[in-house]
Amino acid sequence: MTDPLAWLSGLEGVSSAYAATRDGIDVMLRDRGLRRTSPEMTAESLLRGAHASAVLEGSGSTLAQVRAGEGDAIAEDAVRLSAVELSLAPLMKQAPMQALARLHSVVAATSLPAEELGRPRDGASAQRLRGVTDLLLADTGAPALLVAAMVHADLATALPFASHNGIVARAAERLVLVSRGVDAKSLVVPEAGHLALRPQYESNLRAYRDGGERGVQSWALYAAEAYTAGAEASPLRRPAD
Repeated sequence: MTDPLAWLSGLEGVSSAYAATRDGIDVMLRDRGLRRTSPEMTAESLLRGAHASAVLEGSGSTLAQVRAGEGDAIAEDAVRLSAVELSLAPLMKQAPMQALARLHSVVAATSLPAEELGRPRDGASAQRLRGVTDLLLADTGAPALLVAAMVHADLATALPFASHNGIVARAAERLVLVSRGVDAKSLVVPEAGHLALRPQYESNLRAYRDGGERGVQSWALYAAEAYTAGAEASPLRRPAD
Protein backbone atom coordinates (compact mmCIF):
# COMPACT_ATOMS: atom_id res chain seq x y z
CA MET A 1 0.00 0.00 0.00
CA THR A 2 1.27 3.48 -0.88
CA ASP A 3 2.29 5.66 2.06
CA PRO A 4 -0.09 8.66 1.78
CA LEU A 5 2.38 11.06 3.41
CA ALA A 6 5.61 9.87 1.79
CA TRP A 7 5.54 12.73 -0.72
CA LEU A 8 5.16 15.32 2.02
CA SER A 9 7.78 13.82 4.32
CA GLY A 10 10.21 13.95 1.41
CA LEU A 11 9.81 17.67 0.73
CA GLU A 12 12.59 20.03 1.70
CA GLY A 13 12.67 20.94 5.36
CA VAL A 14 9.75 18.81 6.50
CA SER A 15 11.53 15.79 7.98
CA SER A 16 14.20 17.87 9.68
CA ALA A 17 11.61 20.25 11.16
CA TYR A 18 9.62 17.40 12.66
CA ALA A 19 12.70 15.59 13.93
CA ALA A 20 13.81 18.73 15.75
CA THR A 21 10.33 19.34 17.16
CA ARG A 22 9.99 15.75 18.40
CA ASP A 23 13.45 15.92 19.99
CA GLY A 24 12.44 19.07 21.86
CA ILE A 25 9.22 17.50 23.11
CA ASP A 26 11.00 14.33 24.18
CA VAL A 27 13.62 16.30 26.10
CA MET A 28 10.95 18.30 27.91
CA LEU A 29 8.92 15.24 28.85
CA ARG A 30 11.97 13.27 29.93
CA ASP A 31 13.90 15.93 31.79
CA ARG A 32 11.03 17.80 33.40
CA GLY A 33 8.25 15.28 33.42
CA LEU A 34 9.40 12.07 35.05
CA ARG A 35 9.31 13.31 38.62
CA ARG A 36 6.77 16.09 38.28
CA THR A 37 3.99 14.58 36.20
CA SER A 38 0.61 14.21 37.86
CA PRO A 39 -3.03 13.88 36.84
CA GLU A 40 -3.42 17.50 37.89
CA MET A 41 -0.86 18.55 35.28
CA THR A 42 -2.73 16.66 32.59
CA ALA A 43 -5.95 18.35 33.69
CA GLU A 44 -4.23 21.73 33.56
CA SER A 45 -2.93 21.03 30.07
CA LEU A 46 -6.42 20.08 28.92
CA LEU A 47 -7.90 23.22 30.49
CA ARG A 48 -5.34 25.45 28.79
CA GLY A 49 -6.01 23.67 25.54
CA ALA A 50 -9.77 24.08 25.89
CA HIS A 51 -9.38 27.79 26.51
CA ALA A 52 -7.04 28.30 23.56
CA SER A 53 -9.23 26.26 21.24
CA ALA A 54 -12.31 28.18 22.32
CA VAL A 55 -10.60 31.53 21.64
CA LEU A 56 -9.60 30.33 18.17
CA GLU A 57 -13.25 29.40 17.65
CA GLY A 58 -14.43 32.88 18.63
CA SER A 59 -14.69 32.86 22.42
CA GLY A 60 -13.92 36.06 24.29
CA SER A 61 -13.30 34.35 27.63
CA THR A 62 -10.02 34.66 29.48
CA LEU A 63 -8.19 31.69 30.92
CA ALA A 64 -9.02 32.96 34.41
CA GLN A 65 -12.72 33.01 33.58
CA VAL A 66 -12.55 29.51 32.14
CA ARG A 67 -10.66 28.27 35.19
CA ALA A 68 -13.38 29.75 37.42
CA GLY A 69 -16.18 28.14 35.38
CA GLU A 70 -17.31 31.52 34.09
CA GLY A 71 -16.50 31.16 30.41
CA ASP A 72 -18.90 31.91 27.57
CA ALA A 73 -20.83 29.24 25.69
CA ILE A 74 -18.00 28.38 23.31
CA ALA A 75 -15.58 28.00 26.20
CA GLU A 76 -18.09 25.83 28.06
CA ASP A 77 -18.36 23.58 25.01
CA ALA A 78 -14.57 23.25 24.76
CA VAL A 79 -14.18 22.50 28.47
CA ARG A 80 -16.95 19.89 28.33
CA LEU A 81 -15.09 18.18 25.50
CA SER A 82 -11.77 18.33 27.34
CA ALA A 83 -13.29 16.41 30.24
CA VAL A 84 -13.86 13.31 28.09
CA GLU A 85 -11.28 13.83 25.37
CA LEU A 86 -8.55 11.49 26.58
CA SER A 87 -10.97 8.62 27.06
CA LEU A 88 -11.28 8.58 23.26
CA ALA A 89 -7.57 8.04 22.59
CA PRO A 90 -7.88 4.24 22.13
CA LEU A 91 -10.84 4.75 19.79
CA MET A 92 -8.87 7.29 17.77
CA LYS A 93 -6.32 4.59 17.06
CA GLN A 94 -8.70 1.71 16.42
CA ALA A 95 -11.91 3.28 15.07
CA PRO A 96 -11.18 6.92 14.24
CA MET A 97 -14.51 7.61 12.55
CA GLN A 98 -16.28 6.76 15.79
CA ALA A 99 -13.86 8.92 17.75
CA LEU A 100 -14.46 11.93 15.52
CA ALA A 101 -18.21 11.46 15.71
CA ARG A 102 -18.01 11.28 19.49
CA LEU A 103 -15.88 14.43 19.69
CA HIS A 104 -18.49 16.35 17.76
CA SER A 105 -21.40 14.84 19.67
CA VAL A 106 -19.93 16.01 22.97
CA VAL A 107 -18.82 19.49 21.96
CA ALA A 108 -22.03 20.33 20.10
CA ALA A 109 -24.41 18.66 22.55
CA THR A 110 -26.02 21.93 23.67
CA SER A 111 -26.00 23.61 20.26
CA LEU A 112 -27.48 21.22 17.71
CA PRO A 113 -30.43 18.84 17.46
CA ALA A 114 -29.61 15.22 18.21
CA GLU A 115 -29.86 14.14 14.57
CA GLU A 116 -26.95 16.42 13.62
CA LEU A 117 -24.56 15.36 16.38
CA GLY A 118 -21.58 13.42 15.12
CA ARG A 119 -22.92 13.27 11.58
CA PRO A 120 -21.37 14.81 8.46
CA ARG A 121 -23.23 17.68 6.86
CA ASP A 122 -23.59 16.02 3.47
CA GLY A 123 -22.13 13.43 1.14
CA ALA A 124 -19.04 15.47 0.36
CA SER A 125 -18.39 15.95 4.06
CA ALA A 126 -18.76 12.22 4.66
CA GLN A 127 -16.18 11.58 1.96
CA ARG A 128 -13.74 14.02 3.55
CA LEU A 129 -14.20 12.32 6.91
CA ARG A 130 -13.47 8.97 5.31
CA GLY A 131 -10.28 10.46 3.92
CA VAL A 132 -9.21 11.55 7.40
CA THR A 133 -9.95 8.13 8.86
CA ASP A 134 -8.12 6.42 6.00
CA LEU A 135 -5.07 8.51 6.83
CA LEU A 136 -5.32 7.60 10.50
CA LEU A 137 -5.53 3.91 9.66
CA ALA A 138 -2.84 3.98 6.95
CA ASP A 139 0.53 2.33 7.27
CA THR A 140 2.70 5.44 7.10
CA GLY A 141 6.30 6.10 7.95
CA ALA A 142 5.54 9.77 8.55
CA PRO A 143 6.14 11.19 12.03
CA ALA A 144 3.12 11.08 14.30
CA LEU A 145 3.36 14.85 14.68
CA LEU A 146 2.95 15.23 10.93
CA VAL A 147 -0.04 12.88 10.89
CA ALA A 148 -1.61 14.99 13.65
CA ALA A 149 -1.00 18.18 11.68
CA MET A 150 -2.62 16.77 8.54
CA VAL A 151 -5.65 15.48 10.45
CA HIS A 152 -6.07 18.88 12.07
CA ALA A 153 -5.85 20.82 8.82
CA ASP A 154 -8.15 18.52 6.89
CA LEU A 155 -10.88 18.67 9.52
CA ALA A 156 -10.51 22.42 10.03
CA THR A 157 -10.75 23.20 6.32
CA ALA A 158 -13.27 20.57 5.22
CA LEU A 159 -15.82 21.69 7.86
CA PRO A 160 -17.49 18.27 7.84
CA PHE A 161 -19.81 18.90 10.80
CA ALA A 162 -22.57 21.43 11.26
CA SER A 163 -20.65 23.31 13.98
CA HIS A 164 -17.50 23.36 16.15
CA ASN A 165 -15.23 22.05 13.39
CA GLY A 166 -12.17 23.91 14.64
CA ILE A 167 -12.54 22.60 18.18
CA VAL A 168 -13.01 19.06 16.86
CA ALA A 169 -9.95 19.43 14.63
CA ARG A 170 -7.74 20.59 17.48
CA ALA A 171 -9.06 17.89 19.81
CA ALA A 172 -8.36 15.24 17.18
CA GLU A 173 -4.83 16.60 16.79
CA ARG A 174 -4.19 16.25 20.53
CA LEU A 175 -5.59 12.72 20.51
CA VAL A 176 -3.28 11.68 17.70
CA LEU A 177 -0.32 12.84 19.78
CA VAL A 178 -1.60 10.84 22.76
CA SER A 179 -2.62 7.69 20.92
CA ARG A 180 0.64 7.49 18.95
CA GLY A 181 2.85 7.91 21.97
CA VAL A 182 4.27 11.35 21.32
CA ASP A 183 2.70 12.72 24.49
CA ALA A 184 0.98 9.87 26.31
CA LYS A 185 0.02 12.00 29.33
CA SER A 186 -1.10 14.94 27.18
CA LEU A 187 1.16 17.57 28.71
CA VAL A 188 1.90 19.49 25.51
CA VAL A 189 -0.72 22.15 24.70
CA PRO A 190 -0.87 22.28 20.89
CA GLU A 191 -3.96 24.48 20.96
CA ALA A 192 -2.02 27.15 22.87
CA GLY A 193 0.76 26.89 20.31
CA HIS A 194 -1.72 27.70 17.56
CA LEU A 195 -3.18 30.57 19.56
CA ALA A 196 0.29 32.03 20.19
CA LEU A 197 0.86 31.98 16.42
CA ARG A 198 -2.69 32.87 15.45
CA PRO A 199 -1.98 34.96 12.33
CA GLN A 200 0.28 32.22 10.94
CA TYR A 201 -2.20 29.56 12.01
CA GLU A 202 -5.06 31.13 10.11
CA SER A 203 -3.03 32.03 7.02
CA ASN A 204 -1.51 28.55 6.77
CA LEU A 205 -4.89 26.88 7.10
CA ARG A 206 -5.99 28.98 4.14
CA ALA A 207 -2.86 27.91 2.30
CA TYR A 208 -3.63 24.28 3.06
CA ARG A 209 -7.14 24.72 1.71
CA ASP A 210 -6.33 26.74 -1.40
CA GLY A 211 -2.63 26.42 -2.16
CA GLY A 212 -2.19 22.91 -3.51
CA GLU A 213 0.93 20.95 -2.58
CA ARG A 214 2.85 24.11 -1.75
CA GLY A 215 0.12 25.14 0.66
CA VAL A 216 0.20 21.73 2.33
CA GLN A 217 3.96 22.02 2.73
CA SER A 218 3.58 25.49 4.19
CA TRP A 219 1.06 24.19 6.73
CA ALA A 220 3.32 21.28 7.64
CA LEU A 221 6.29 23.56 8.31
CA TYR A 222 4.10 25.94 10.30
CA ALA A 223 2.68 23.10 12.42
CA ALA A 224 6.14 21.94 13.49
CA GLU A 225 6.74 25.44 14.83
CA ALA A 226 3.34 25.46 16.55
CA TYR A 227 4.07 22.19 18.34
CA THR A 228 7.25 23.71 19.72
CA ALA A 229 5.17 26.63 21.00
CA GLY A 230 2.69 24.12 22.43
CA ALA A 231 5.48 22.45 24.37
CA GLU A 232 6.49 25.83 25.78
CA ALA A 233 2.90 26.29 26.98
CA SER A 234 2.96 22.99 28.90
CA PRO A 235 2.36 23.15 32.66
CA LEU A 236 5.70 21.39 32.96
CA ARG A 237 7.28 24.64 31.85
CA ARG A 238 4.70 27.19 32.89
CA PRO A 239 2.97 26.56 36.23
CA ALA A 240 -0.67 27.50 36.56
CA ASP A 241 -1.37 31.20 36.94
